[in-house]
Formats: sequence, structure tokens, C-alpha cells
Amino acid sequence: MSSLMDRLMAKRHQRFVGRVAEQELFKAALEADQLPFFLLYVYGPGGFGKTTLLNEFYRLAREMNVRVLMLDARNFEPTQDAFLNALRLGMGLDLSQSPADVLGSVEERYVIIIDTFELLAPIEGWLRDVLLPRLSETVMTIAAGRLPLASTWRTDPGWQDLVRVISLRNLSHAESIDYLIRREIPTEQHDSIIDFTYGHPLALSLVADTYAQQADIPFKPDNVTDVIRILMERFVKGVPSPLHRTALEASALVRLMNEALLADMLEVDDAFDIFDWLRNLSFVEIGENGVFLHDLTRDVLVSDLHWRNPERYVRLHQRARNYYFNKLRPKQDAEQARLLYDLVYLHKDNPAIRPAFDWQQRGNLTITAMEPNDTSILLNLVRHYEGEESARIAAYWIEQQPASVRVLRNSEHQAVGFITVLALNRIEDTGIDPAVTKALQFLQGSTRLRSGETALYFRHWMGRDAYQTVSPEQTNCFIIAVQNYLTTPGLVYTFFPCAEPDFWFPVFAYANIPRVTELEFETDGKSYGVYAHDWRNEPPSSWLDLLASREVGDQGQAGSAPPRILEPTIVLTQEEFEDAVQEALKSMLRSDELGDNPLLRSRLVVQRTTSSATEAQLIQTLQNLLRDAAEMLKQHPRDGKFYQAIHYTYLHPAPTQEQAAEILDLPFSTFRRHLKNGVTRIAEILWQQEVGGVEYAVS
Repeated sequence: MSSLMDRLMAKRHQRFVGRVAEQELFKAALEADQLPFFLLYVYGPGGFGKTTLLNEFYRLAREMNVRVLMLDARNFEPTQDAFLNALRLGMGLDLSQSPADVLGSVEERYVIIIDTFELLAPIEGWLRDVLLPRLSETVMTIAAGRLPLASTWRTDPGWQDLVRVISLRNLSHAESIDYLIRREIPTEQHDSIIDFTYGHPLALSLVADTYAQQADIPFKPDNVTDVIRILMERFVKGVPSPLHRTALEASALVRLMNEALLADMLEVDDAFDIFDWLRNLSFVEIGENGVFLHDLTRDVLVSDLHWRNPERYVRLHQRARNYYFNKLRPKQDAEQARLLYDLVYLHKDNPAIRPAFDWQQRGNLTITAMEPNDTSILLNLVRHYEGEESARIAAYWIEQQPASVRVLRNSEHQAVGFITVLALNRIEDTGIDPAVTKALQFLQGSTRLRSGETALYFRHWMGRDAYQTVSPEQTNCFIIAVQNYLTTPGLVYTFFPCAEPDFWFPVFAYANIPRVTELEFETDGKSYGVYAHDWRNEPPSSWLDLLASREVGDQGQAGSAPPRILEPTIVLTQEEFEDAVQEALKSMLRSDELGDNPLLRSRLVVQRTTSSATEAQLIQTLQNLLRDAAEMLKQHPRDGKFYQAIHYTYLHPAPTQEQAAEILDLPFSTFRRHLKNGVTRIAEILWQQEVGGVEYAVS
């Protein structure tokens, strides 16, 4: 006659899926002539199925006619006597019998299973050094806990080869499907459930339970607030301190966490101990440049933090962003690309940005210059996706500007995508490319390029397998574009064409880059929309400020926000600019007169202020620029005499220019010549900044 235990095991087995490798390891060990190991340790966070797997081990042992005993450390005190009493009771021994002696003399296979092993930390040393070594070589111990096995087991020369450790992970997609089928969840619900749970066993179980209670309601993550709450409790249970919890939350916000970033986000001098704790958590993966959380863990932590403490959510975002800004360098290299991707990752939870990037695989590609063997590969890509005419255009630009091509390569150095970044200031229109022709015509208006300025056209961009859809290649193309936004001297305009412009509209709207209908073009019968940005009007510093505000703003609206309308900059010729500098110096100490100076809406001033700057702030910025340029004269031996004339005329003026000449002990004609040369030199210095821009830097 079967017992209730048999029925319970049968029911549990019906819903058990996956963990095939773990089962095979266990069965092979029991079937071996000699046990290959004596401790099998299973660890993972709450809800990863440790107890479920132990129950399956228990069932398998009984099925193989192996004696098996299961203990749960929650049911007795963590003392030596209490543990021995639990063994004695489970083995059916009387008080006169020693369970250690009995287990030390058994000749048949015997399995002891211990759940919630982390609670036995006070007697773990005794178990390792005293009790377990007394047991027969036919006895296998299986333990499961939330924490990794203590390093003393792995470093002990005796135990090293006698222990096997299993770190439980999420169920695979196929295993998740199998589970949902067993729970009789309709097929049309599977994808949305798996997208939410990432194969997390407890999450799958809770969602299935929720669905069973409201089967007529299609599954949506916002229908399962209780699931989020329960998972949250599991993830943070037993966290040593509030600072450790904040470390978890901080790690959930960033793509990769390292010790230096963690110290900045926690605002502590030394984060070694907390980072060491963090990287040993079973739901934390170790990557090449840091650690990262499993996706479901991350999503649950972020969701809870944003709801429970939005102020801390914002603060942690700001600290991470400041860390990345302070690490950015003006040079386009792999380190800059990685930091920019980490910055983009901070926007991941915005609904406009989340679908638009490949969040997992971007780092598997490298960005290089074009090599001789690449040309035919890249042109075949263009021909395949865009047609013969577009391939001819691409061939022309590759020949004209080979350095403009950035190639994306996989781990085998194969070209799997590319982007062409054309410098329009180096192009004379030949009519061969309708996209470039329209852009050059656009730039001939008020946006005209001046000497030292440039505009960039991201003319062809695509991946081998996904063209311009969301993929690692597309993600890298966007990162390359941002690199150029931040590092190109004298950048005035950028143009970004899209074969599916409507799909990319939310992303470009979020980034305040509008679609310009007059730039749209057609090749091979296909139409392309073009997104363009005026970097005179909104320089990189202001643009990054905008993105920072949207990063932690209203997540439901930021992605669909219309482009921000800014007062246009004034584009001056060099002669007009020099005249404006001279007038500004004359009005240096009279703010009311400076308010009319065209330099206040020049790129020179706009790129150093925010979009919300007041007129007083613009005037102050212009005054500072004039003073700084004058100070540069003082540093140069040849220009020092010019600085003196500027100083006593405009910065700290004498009552008259004649008196200024007397102070400097100069003939008036010589003074006037020095003053004129000083004004010219200041105008030259500021003009170079006007047309060349400034390197992006973080204060």
C-alpha cells in the first residue's frame, strides 16, 4: 500500500522540469562502484528550486533502492546535539544509538539530504572536520543553501576532490515551456510569461498560480504585483545591512558593476567587502569587466526601488552617470565606446529606449577601421538589403573617404556590419548620391558651414543578419554615432537615415533629434527618412543634460516627447564675429549693452550654457570667455604687451586711453597699435572656439 509520502512525491515529480545534468550527475554517482564525491552542494537564491531539486534527488534515491534521509535545518537548532538528534530521529534510532557510529559502519549506499544549509553555519566546521569524516565511504551528503560553499571546503587538500558544487540557474526557454505546458497554461500566454520571468522557477510557479486564478485575463506583468512582492522578499532576505541592500539596488541599475563604481554609488571610500559579498551571490554573474545581476533579479529590484523610494532611485542614477562622465575621454576608442554603452544602459527602463537596443550582446563585437578584404563584403551587404544603386553609391564613398568606414567584427574577426561616417565639409556635390545632395543643399542656407566646421552623414549603416533592426550591430552603430557627437571638432550638423523611420521615431524623439522631411530620399525604389540634429543650437553638453533629465523623468512620457524647441543660434561670418568681439570688449563692464551683442546667441556661448540659461547667465558666460581669452595673451611672451593694452582699456580701464598709455609708458600710437592687435588676437582665439567647438568634458 502506497503512503501519503509516495503520493506527494508523485505529484511533485509531475511538475518537475529541467535540471537534467544535475540528475544525471547524482544518478551516475550512486551507480558508480565507488562514490566519486561525498558532498554534493547545491546553491542559489530563494525561489531557484533548491528544495524542489532535493525532493527529486530523494525520489531518485528511493527509485534506485538507496536509503535516503532528508533534513531541513529550519527544524532544529544549529548545534551539534540538535543535529545528531535530527539524524537519530530520521534514521529511527533509539537514544542509546549513535547516528555517527551507525552511518560509519553501513556498507550499502546511503544518502543524507540537508536543506537550508546556510542556517548550520555555527556548526559547519564541526560537520566538515568531525562528523562527515566519520561516515562510511558509502554515504553521500547532499546540502543546499542560498550562499556559495565556504572556501574552507575548497581549499582543504582533503576535501578538494571530494566535493561537487552546483550553482542553480534559471530554466532554459524549452524547460520553461515544458513547465507551462504541465501547468496547462495556454500556448498564447507562454511568450509573455517567459519574457517576464526569464525562466526563474519561482516566478514561473507564481505566475502560473496567478493565471490559474484569473484564466480569462491575458497575462501582463502589471497583473502580478503579488508576484513582484514575493520575489523581492526572496531576493533581499538575509541581506546583512541597509548598505548591502543599496549595493543590490545600485547593481540593478547599471550594466556592469565594479568595485570603483560601487564605491561611488554607495559614497564610501572602500567597497571591497561589499563588492566581495556581491560577487559571491548566486544570482550574480561575473563578467570580464565586472559583475551583473540576472535579468529577473534586476527587473524586480528596479521596479521595487522605483516604486518604494523614487528619490534614492534618482540619486543612484545620478551617481552612476557622474562616474561614467568622469571616465569619458575625448578619444574614440573601445573604452569610450564601453562607457557610452554603460551610459545608454541607464536609460534601459524607459519604454522608448528599452526596445531599441540589444542589451546583452553589444560587447561581443569590436569596432575597427576597414581592411582591404572588407570592401566586397560590405558592398554585398548593401546590395542585398538596399539594391544595386545603393551599392554603387556606397562603393563611391568608400573610395572617396575610406577612413569614414567603421567595421563591426565578431570574435573571429569577420566583418558583420558597418557604418559610414561621411564628413560633408570635404565633399563637392557630384549628384551621385541623392541623400548627400539634399544634405548639402540644406547646409547652404542659414546652417552654412564655415571654415573649421563640419557636418557628418551616417550614410550607410547595417548588420549582416538584421540590417537596421535591433541587433548588436545596430546598437554599435548608434554608439559610434554618439562617439562622433561628442568628439568631432567643429561639428555643426549630423544626418542619420533610416529605412524604417517610423520604427525609430520614439528613440530619436527621446534624444531630441527631429525627422526632417526635406532630407528624405529614394534609391532603388526605396524611401528613407532622415533624422538630423543642429549641434550649434544644442551642443553636446546641453544634449547630455537633456538626456540626463529624461533618464530619471516620467518613464511613461519621455520617449514620446516632441523635440525640444530652442532659440536658434546666430551664424556669423568671421568678419562679423570679429566686429562682435570688439563691441563686446567695449561693453565688457556694461551688461545692459552686452544684452544686444550677437555673440550671446553664437555657438561660442550657447555650447557653454544650458538650454534654460537666462540672459544674465549668457552675459556672464560671454564676459568669462573674453577674460579667459585675454588671460591667454598674458601667457605668451609676444602677446603680453597686447594684454596690457586690453587690461587698461576694457578689463580694468583707465579713465581714458591716453592715461592708459601713460600708465604703460607707451607712445599713444604704439598703445593704439597694441590695443588693436590685442583685440584681433582675442577674436582669433574665440573664433577657433566658435568654429572648432570644445572637447566634451565633465566638471
